[in-house]
Amino acid sequence: MAILAFMVLLSGCAALLEGDTLSYSPHVSASKDDSPEELIEVSNYEELVVEMLEIIMQHADLGKMHSNSYDGDIDADIRRARDEIIHNHPVGAYAVAEITGQTQRYVSYLDIEISFDYKRTKMQVDSIVNVSTLRYLRTELLGAMSDYRDDMVFRTSLDISETDIAALIREEYYQNPRSIVMLPITAVEIFPESGEDRIFELSFSYLDRANIMQRYGTSLSVHVRRNTLAAIGETDAEILLSLLNNLVSFVSYDDGAAQAIGEYGAQNLTATAYGALVNGNAVGEGFAMAYKALCDELGFDCRVVLGYHNGIVHAWNIVSLYGDYYHIDVSMCAVDGVETAFLRSDASMMGQYSWNTGNTVRCEGSLTYREVLGIDDEDEDADDMEGDSEENPGQPGERPDNPPDINDGDATPPPEGDFGGESEDEEDTENEEDTEDTGDTAGL
Repeated sequence: MAILAFMVLLSGCAALLEGDTLSYSPHVSASKDDSPEELIEVSNYEELVVEMLEIIMQHADLGKMHSNSYDGDIDADIRRARDEIIHNHPVGAYAVAEITGQTQRYVSYLDIEISFDYKRTKMQVDSIVNVSTLRYLRTELLGAMSDYRDDMVFRTSLDISETDIAALIREEYYQNPRSIVMLPITAVEIFPESGEDRIFELSFSYLDRANIMQRYGTSLSVHVRRNTLAAIGETDAEILLSLLNNLVSFVSYDDGAAQAIGEYGAQNLTATAYGALVNGNAVGEGFAMAYKALCDELGFDCRVVLGYHNGIVHAWNIVSLYGDYYHIDVSMCAVDGVETAFLRSDASMMGQYSWNTGNTVRCEGSLTYREVLGIDDEDEDADDMEGDSEENPGQPGERPDNPPDINDGDATPPPEGDFGGESEDEEDTENEEDTEDTGDTAGL
């Protein structure tokens, strides 16, 4: 046996001597990319749900998990997790159509594969905005509407309803007539329908495509700047009057549209600032939105009031002036004359107008249109009495039985100009009188 082993050894050495070679390769550890797929380890229901939601946020179609010791019935827990995610979790309710799972048991461990079908794209899931405050929600709504986006999706724990969302959209529109040309028709879906943590999907539709609406917005901004640059006056009141006079000088009141439009925020250009300032044709709401846009540009506190005028849906403005508030109905100034609807109090509006007084500030200022023009009512009354005395002789200085009512809507208003169009006689009177300083000029 020893001789045989020795012969084998000699034959091997002979092979090496004849030129055969041995190759040697050092051991190289497998790289991370070459390693087997890392499986997610789960051991109970809570961990299973967390990992499934993580897969959904990544918008993956398949998730693989592994368990060495699972606490519970894995098949029952997959079905339970599926129902909880699709029906109760915001992202699951919004994005997932179906979840299915299968398991494979081995002696010492368990393999789990879960498949996901989606009803939303990854882009839609990634676009969900997390909202924690109403202020931030308003900012997001303004951005979506001013860009004329088709939709907006946000997730929040705020205690708000579909009705609250609709109200916020309307508020942003009426507060920003220059940024938002038209109030969108909005559809709201909530995922899930109840609960503290939900996703709101808002779908917007407009009269025209987004690019056309954006062109409307650009044109509106140009006309707002042009009209505010044309405003003149030494006091805030004079500037407000100048803005109004310029507006009524080129915008026509569309009575037919006013009769036909039966709701606020109608998708009709006559009810927008664009319709008034660009097209020169508007109903009450269009005048009000245009006037607010002009006032906003110059820094005046101006609001839009939604109410009724002679029983018809109507809108006008409330402005802050020298610490008081006043009604201004630009559309009726265009129809009946500036004096009839400029700087009016709540009391003087009652009758023809109705609105929700609980949602508006009280208008109790005493400044009048004629005072802004510098017309002294007492001097004018004296002139009227002197004229009547010449026609009807009587006691010197005796007042006529029926003095003219300067607030009578049937009275002929003074011709309109930059400040209501004073006549030459009125200008002379104004220059002779010492008028009261009514305040500072609004900052441009």
